[in-house]
Amino acid sequence: MAENKKSTVVVGMSGGVDSSSAAALLVEQGYDVIGITIKTFNYDDVGGSDDNDKSCCSLDGINDARRVAAKLGFPHYVVDFSEEFGAQVIDNFVEEYMHGRTPNPCVICNRKIKWEEMIRKSLKLGADFIATGHYARVRKDDHTHRYVVSRGKDTQKDQSYALWGLTQDSLSRTIFPLAEMTKPESRAAAERFGLQTAAKGESYEICFVTDNNYERFLKHKLPHLEDEVAGGDILMDGKIVGKHRGFPFYTVGQRKGIGVAFPEPVYVTGINYKDNVITVGHENDLLKTTLTAKKLNLIKYDHLRNGKRLTVKIRYKDTDEAAVVTQIEGEGDGEGVVRVQFDSPKRAITSGQSVVFYEGDDVVGGAIIDTVE
Repeated sequence: MAENKKSTVVVGMSGGVDSSSAAALLVEQGYDVIGITIKTFNYDDVGGSDDNDKSCCSLDGINDARRVAAKLGFPHYVVDFSEEFGAQVIDNFVEEYMHGRTPNPCVICNRKIKWEEMIRKSLKLGADFIATGHYARVRKDDHTHRYVVSRGKDTQKDQSYALWGLTQDSLSRTIFPLAEMTKPESRAAAERFGLQTAAKGESYEICFVTDNNYERFLKHKLPHLEDEVAGGDILMDGKIVGKHRGFPFYTVGQRKGIGVAFPEPVYVTGINYKDNVITVGHENDLLKTTLTAKKLNLIKYDHLRNGKRLTVKIRYKDTDEAAVVTQIEGEGDGEGVVRVQFDSPKRAITSGQSVVFYEGDDVVGGAIIDTVE
């Protein structure tokens, strides 16, 4: 997205290679750059390991971002958003699991923290735009005058799926310096600028679940949880076939660690949080064709009330497949409801996950999966 090269840009810096390269490229292009690293949680609040050097919120991450800023000659600040992050992201994560859903906290973090909170901070610093190291594109459509997110050049690293919740105002202030780059090209750029983050590994876990152990995290946040949920029924074909550890510790599609043994593989097919019951079945029982989703946010169009044939993803690593997407309630501003009817059955559609709609490479919008029919 080409802008005035004398503009001031706040770059969200995790201390990783991608945000480092993004900042360096903006400096090279003539922008006035300000680096910000967001502190999103305190280790005492989340438990687990406090020496996770891959986390974007670790001391190592902050120090790496600071070193990059110093080398490139622009100011760097650490901003404490832990209170906002706790209320908007962590509390929602726990609440979703306690309602039998499997949330995607990165989507909420992107909208509420990495964009809305960072934009508010950037305005106080006199900046015109914010930038991140995401592999995605953003442009303004000449006909609709709406800002549109599209897949990045690197299809293996494309992160457009996690950006469906961004508002038009946020997108109007956004620059993605890595839009036309691949991951190897980003590393090469970091090497060219002499940045020590060039060889840094990647982090795949949720940042505040520092040991990637969701069960441990939930027990830390809710100390009496195990006493309250352990020992519920496992049902198959309407019959009790075992007892489970607690419904929040399972997810639809799970095969291992269920706690029952059968000659053939069985999978978690449903979670009933009200009755503390999980249902298991065969792989065919995971195949569904229709879902409804809430908190609809539309990017490319302002509504889908007449229905539209698009391609749809139901998880980050999913392959998008053909479906009819119809807005059935509300507006496309984060509060609407949408129905998605796939041409062919999808496996393990999971409540709480994001469903994202594409038209070619463009993100039309997305929502949070609510029910599966």
